[in-house]
Amino acid sequence: MFFYLSKILWFVAAPSNLLVALTLVATAAACGSARWRRAACASALAGALALALIGILPVGTLLLEPLEVRFPRPDLAGLDPAGIIVLGGAIEETIGAARGDTHLLEGAERLTAAVALARRFPNAKLVYSGQSNALLGPGGSESEDARRLWVSLGVAPERIALENRSRNTYENAQFTRDLLRPEPGQRFILVTSAYHMPRAVGLFRKAEFDVVPYPVDYRSAGTLIDLVPMREASQGMRAFDVAVREWIGLVAYHLTGRIDALLPGP
Repeated sequence: MFFYLSKILWFVAAPSNLLVALTLVATAAACGSARWRRAACASALAGALALALIGILPVGTLLLEPLEVRFPRPDLAGLDPAGIIVLGGAIEETIGAARGDTHLLEGAERLTAAVALARRFPNAKLVYSGQSNALLGPGGSESEDARRLWVSLGVAPERIALENRSRNTYENAQFTRDLLRPEPGQRFILVTSAYHMPRAVGLFRKAEFDVVPYPVDYRSAGTLIDLVPMREASQGMRAFDVAVREWIGLVAYHLTGRIDALLPGP
């Protein structure tokens, strides 16, 4: 139920969707009764201006940066991990199923960085956590798509383990713990997008599964270049949507007791 509710609410609450809806409704109202025309025109102008400013100015990037710097990438020298856990969300399984291939999304570095780590630590299991993230329609299997990709990149099939039940980060932590049953002293590297790492670590801690965070897929540079306006408005809106969704996720998971801190840190 939590999965479906979060998907439906986010469709309604996504900033880009809200601003487009506001602009459309206000524009339609401006074409109607003269009584509401002034308020409708003001609302339409506000919506269009917000779309333009959020799209062009680096608002989303600046909201992502504090999330991405929360867990610096660690020095793995001397580490002998039992496994490398990769969280799902970087594969579009519906298109992959239709095309018979692995279709990667923005977070593709999660999967490629994991292969590099697997080569660095040849004794570690490579674990993919995630099934289908599709709300409607016959989705494929993220985990099977990940296996196919990793094998094609040279990872031995016997090194790959799949957690193929989870559909959100909370379930990632719970089901991966149940699959791996970590023993005292074992270390596992957790790979996910940098902006997503605080929430992921908080959930794994709540599941009593201690992990070594290895953030990838950065969306901010952490330098003054983050203040440069976007080349395309769609780029800025995408960054803003991702940032707002992650902050809402942190608040919701904290209020429901799924993570102990609003912004988990090292």
